[in-house]
Amino acid sequence: MTLPGPFGTPTRRLTAAVIAAVAVLTVALLGASLAQTGTGELQIPAAGTTTLLRLLVVAALAVQIGEIVGVRIAGEGPLPRRWSVPAAAVGCAASAGLLVLLAVISGLKLSTVYGLREGRLFLVTANALALAAVCAATRRPALALGPLAAAVVAEALRAHPEAYTPAIGVTLTVVHLTAASLWFGTLLYVLRTMRLRGGARDVLMRYAKMAAWVFAALAVTGTCSTLRRLPLDGVFTTAYGRVLLVKLALFGLTALLALTARRRMLRGEDAQPPARIELSVLAAVMVVSALLTVVPDPHWLLP
Repeated sequence: MTLPGPFGTPTRRLTAAVIAAVAVLTVALLGASLAQTGTGELQIPAAGTTTLLRLLVVAALAVQIGEIVGVRIAGEGPLPRRWSVPAAAVGCAASAGLLVLLAVISGLKLSTVYGLREGRLFLVTANALALAAVCAATRRPALALGPLAAAVVAEALRAHPEAYTPAIGVTLTVVHLTAASLWFGTLLYVLRTMRLRGGARDVLMRYAKMAAWVFAALAVTGTCSTLRRLPLDGVFTTAYGRVLLVKLALFGLTALLALTARRRMLRGEDAQPPARIELSVLAAVMVVSALLTVVPDPHWLLP
């Protein structure tokens, strides 16, 4: 018996969504503590809340960037409802939440936190996402690319406060974050379009051509960033190394699923099932990536 809809009955879809939400919350709230078990590293204050808020920011960027590109890939035909405005609003609120959380953790007033480097970057991201929401609500939503680019750069600057070759680290992160947003966000939009149109295999084919370049960019920038940041003797002894290993395993699984979907597509078979699983694993990669930004930087911990 064939279940209606791409993910089964509405009850099963709701159950799957609840399980996924619980899993995300568990990893976000407890992941940093579990990864630091036995490493001797100092516990990061409010690590769980920070991970969750950063995940929301990254997800907001991915949904918006992927939707702008996805509209072009979809071509003519009915398009799914836009999620850019609510995504931007959630991302803006999450960035503002990170700013408030920084003030609470540091014990400083908000007016003082605004003057800190990290506080200014949170503020830039929040304002950029607010502007992106306004652009997305107009008849020319592609205008949101400007503020979204500003938000990506601000996130890259925030992630690389080190004094050693900061330009290289920021550039790698900008490319990596943009590529990750394109992979997850565009695939999400493409699958929604295919569901709406009842197939639209040509849309998935056009996406696959772009995805190959995105995968290459992610692999190169991810490898370079890892070599810069993580000494080999810290792979198993630091929280950063342990989380990175999980991310690499998920990334490898995603690559296999992408290849499976591409092979099915070239054979004229239904490529949507592996593509949907690929999207789910990519969501897990985003959760782990958010966790990776919270655990201590091993560059400062190892000789």
